[in-house]
Amino acid sequence: MPEISDAQREQFREQGYVVVPGVLTDEQLATGRRIVATMLERKPPEGVGAHFLWPRFGADGHPLLDFYRAVGLAELAGQLLRPELAVQDPDFAQVATTIPPWPHRPGGPHVDGITPGLDDGTPATFSMLAGLWLTGHDEPDRGNLYIWPGTHLRLGAYLAEHGADALARVDEMNPGPYPDVPLGAPIQASGPAGSVLFAHYLLAHNIGGHSGTADDVRRETLYYRLQATGHRERWREVVTDPLVEFRV
Repeated sequence: MPEISDAQREQFREQGYVVVPGVLTDEQLATGRRIVATMLERKPPEGVGAHFLWPRFGADGHPLLDFYRAVGLAELAGQLLRPELAVQDPDFAQVATTIPPWPHRPGGPHVDGITPGLDDGTPATFSMLAGLWLTGHDEPDRGNLYIWPGTHLRLGAYLAEHGADALARVDEMNPGPYPDVPLGAPIQASGPAGSVLFAHYLLAHNIGGHSGTADDVRRETLYYRLQATGHRERWREVVTDPLVEFRV
């Protein structure tokens, strides 16, 4: 398993994301793509563009939960957390595919888990997003995720001023659903197949297009929303102090 360096941890703290290359072996990449292919055979995409599946993990388990454990994603993500914290197993995954040609550019970012939120009315926050790249994101505009570096800290400052529950007040969000904080210029996350993208929960992000031709390979990513132990009990502290769960 790769070791996350001090420089990578610093990038995560300051920029809100980091790409760790060389996590998945060729065999794991093939296994992940077989799982995705089987799921898409049961529910095929309709035309070009972004297509998502949201499998939940029941009591009997799920191939994507087995895959998560086989990759050692919890152990890798744990290298970003404070030593006393661990990563809880997720209870669902997101299969994200982008089928070309789809010349799409996001108009603005969003925050996950607020529309809809949880049954008690609070947002479905988590510690970080982990994206396993089953296909390459080496070039821009090939299904890459758009991210706005540093916005996790600016959103945290906004929530510290307005209160953690402002995260659920979607009517106050702008450009939406994301609060009116300085965004800066977005970048497209890039790297080879087999990499893992870690992004802070509060980091502004959105799906990008795929400007390739119909002959190009669709982009495939597996996303897991990871919570540190005890996250739900302290979620208000987490969103108003964005680095409280992470190593300094």
